[in-house]
Amino acid sequence: MTDDASTPAGRRPQRKQMLLRLDPAVHDALARWASDELRSANAQIEFLLRRALAEAGRLPGGAGPIPRRGRPPKPVSGAADESAPEAEPEPGAEG
Repeated sequence: MTDDASTPAGRRPQRKQMLLRLDPAVHDALARWASDELRSANAQIEFLLRRALAEAGRLPGGAGPIPRRGRPPKPVSGAADESAPEAEPEPGAEG
């Protein structure tokens, strides 16, 4: 039985939490690196772990993508309507 069976439609299973102890210098370097790449330290750790697992051929096939954070993308309302006429310049306007 997987977590998906007990998860309501459209919701992801809760992510695992763990305590990680790091040398302060390693944490500072990781935090700077994460900041440079506009990630949190937690997201940077997950990114690096996933990359290392993939390179070692150990990333499970069932591992979903890293969840995107921040504002959700704008809904796509269809392709641009090319049949719409272009706006005509106002009379007397230089073009």
